[in-house]
This record gives sequence, structure tokens and C-alpha cells, in this order.
Amino acid sequence: MLLQIIKDGVEMVPNKEESISLFELISKGGWTMFPLFLLSVGAVYIFVDRFLVIMKASKDPGAFMETIRDKMLKGDVSGALATCEQFDSPFARMIGKGVSRIGNPLKNIAESVENVGTIEIFKLEKNLSVLATISGAAPMIGFFGTVIGMIRAFMSMAEAEAAVSPKLLSAGIYEAMITTAAGLFVGIIAYVGYNYLVAKVEKTVHNMEAASIDFIDLLQEPTSE
Repeated sequence: MLLQIIKDGVEMVPNKEESISLFELISKGGWTMFPLFLLSVGAVYIFVDRFLVIMKASKDPGAFMETIRDKMLKGDVSGALATCEQFDSPFARMIGKGVSRIGNPLKNIAESVENVGTIEIFKLEKNLSVLATISGAAPMIGFFGTVIGMIRAFMSMAEAEAAVSPKLLSAGIYEAMITTAAGLFVGIIAYVGYNYLVAKVEKTVHNMEAASIDFIDLLQEPTSE
């Protein structure tokens, strides 16, 4: 009989499952979530911007170089220069500078091509250092928020007149754990994105070096009459 009463009483108690939205969860992270949010927006913007630029620059220059080779072997310097001007890529600007310097010593042409290549590489690497900084700064800000959250939790314990309850410590612990997770999340995303873009830039640079070598070799081949 007693067991039945207890069972009926338990069934009368509604089973409430508390849920919390993502916005409410983030809001419990404290003020350090604001700089983390800005860093995340900056990381996404830099990654998308650099990704589009690098992917455009990393297209295979094989067809372009074949066209340049064909025109140069025929002695059509103006046609080769016009072809370079039609393409918006580091390869075209680099080879175009070399074509425009034809008539000068080969060493000067090679230096001109190399200088333009250096400028183009600098353009490709623009803001990558910022992305690398974000990958390191975000976890540090997250850990800073963790320290602040734990300080709040211990202050609540010190100021409590009665027994310390989990609810009393929940605000500080929420802040500590959420900022840690958010900082690590932003840092990991920025770190992975940075290394991916660096690998793409290195591949593009290798292709640019190969194209410049092919062009210099091409200048030393005899032209058809």
C-alpha cells in the first residue's frame, strides 16, 4: 500500500526537462564573449576573402603558358603582352612584366619577373598573419574569461552567509566553462583555416616559380622566322 502511494505520488510530479537556447548559453559567458565574437567574425571574413583570392590565383597556368610560348616562339611580343593583359592573375602580371622588358639583358628581365612575383606573393599573404594572431589570441581570451568566472564563483562562496549551494556558484562556473569552450572553438577554427591557406599559398608560389623559370628558358630559345 505504501509503495503504491509513493508510486502514485511520483507519477503526479511532472517530468520537467529544462532546456536553454544557444543565445542564453552564450550570454552566460560574460563580457569576454564580445571580443571572442569579434574575433570569430574577423576570422571568417579573412578566411573567405583570402580563400577566394588564393583559389583564383592558384588556377593551373598551363594553358596560359602554352599561349605565351606559342607567341614568343613566333616573335609576336605584342601578342604575348596582350595575352598577359587579358588575364587577371599573378602569373599573367609576372610574365607580362618580363615580356615588357624584352630587349634588355636577360638578367634584368629575370629580376623584373622576380620582383613582380615577390609583390604578388605579398598580396596573397595579406592578413594571414592576422588570422594566425586570432588563432592564438582567442584561446587566451577564453582562459581569461575562465579565470574571471572562477573568481566570481569563489567570491560568491565567500559572501554566502548560509550553506553554499550549486545555484549560487552556477553563474561563475557557467562563465568559466563557456568562455573556455568559445575561445578554444574560435582558436581551432582560425588555426585550421590559417594552415589551410598557407598550404594553398605555398602551392601557388611553387607554380609561380615554375612559370618564371619556363619563361626565362623560353627567352633563350630561338624564335621562328
